[in-house]
Amino acid sequence: MQYEIRVDGLMSETLIGSFPELEHVMISGQTVLYGPLVDEAHLYGLLARFQSLGLQVVELRRLPE
Repeated sequence: MQYEIRVDGLMSETLIGSFPELEHVMISGQTVLYGPLVDEAHLYGLLARFQSLGLQVVELRRLPE
């Protein structure tokens, strides 16, 4: 399943490097990361990683297949 995760602010290349499994774009003061997630455990692991890095997730959505 493909997901899109929007983070408040523009992430540095160092922070983006913490999510090698995702692609990214910068849009309107936000960083949008997207890509396939294997399962629910992968999703929760990503969310924990965002939290541990002090990043604020403002939107999470599953993309149509």
